[in-house]
Amino acid sequence: MKLEEYLHVIEDFVRDYLNDSHMDRYVLGLSGGVDSTLVAAICRKAVGKERLMCIMMPIESRPEDLIDAKEVARQLDLDYIVIDGTEIFHKAKAEFENIGIELDVATLANMKVRIRMILLYAYAQKHRGLVIGTDNADERYTGYFTKYGDGGVDVLPIVHLLKREVVEACKIYGVSDVLAERVPTAGLFEGQTDETEMGISYKDLDDYLIGKPVSDKAKDRIEYLHRISEHKRAELPTPKPFERDE
Repeated sequence: MKLEEYLHVIEDFVRDYLNDSHMDRYVLGLSGGVDSTLVAAICRKAVGKERLMCIMMPIESRPEDLIDAKEVARQLDLDYIVIDGTEIFHKAKAEFENIGIELDVATLANMKVRIRMILLYAYAQKHRGLVIGTDNADERYTGYFTKYGDGGVDVLPIVHLLKREVVEACKIYGVSDVLAERVPTAGLFEGQTDETEMGISYKDLDDYLIGKPVSDKAKDRIEYLHRISEHKRAELPTPKPFERDE
């Protein structure tokens, strides 16, 4: 199946899932990155702009991230609101500092992502919405998402697409090359990029996932990331059922 044909499959899935849920709309965190851009384009086509609300939540991200997100909304003709979340983040951080706990950079970054999840679900509950996720196949396999952050969603429409396919799909929907080929970053701290943080290139990761040869170094890194992130993909562990006495 060609990518363009599979995008129609995703559109049908997104439309049917919302209709079957008896909810009113999808709620999407729009970051300006290629993954959320593609999900926005799919939803716009599948259910219409009136059944999609995009929320931009900068929380100390780079100024260009919000600029890019607004440009995505302009190009795709999307409705959106901005909920900063920075004050919430600083208050939460201060609560730990008040008891003598200084959180490291990674923990603070994940806190920002989890605050975004709270904001998305608050809006969704108020407006009878489902939170739609943006994880692609690469992120899901390596666990490159925050548990109960961007991983806390109701549906994952692009989870079977490689990163290169996400970029290509954005262009199919008419998104400009500048936005489609934007350097992948969550913008959670200065200088962050996905590839630097994962320690692997998306090219190698894409190739590995479809069975193409990659270097031993790349293979070892990918398999390590997959192994240590299994808890993010697995169902919540529970003990064996309680067998009550008759």
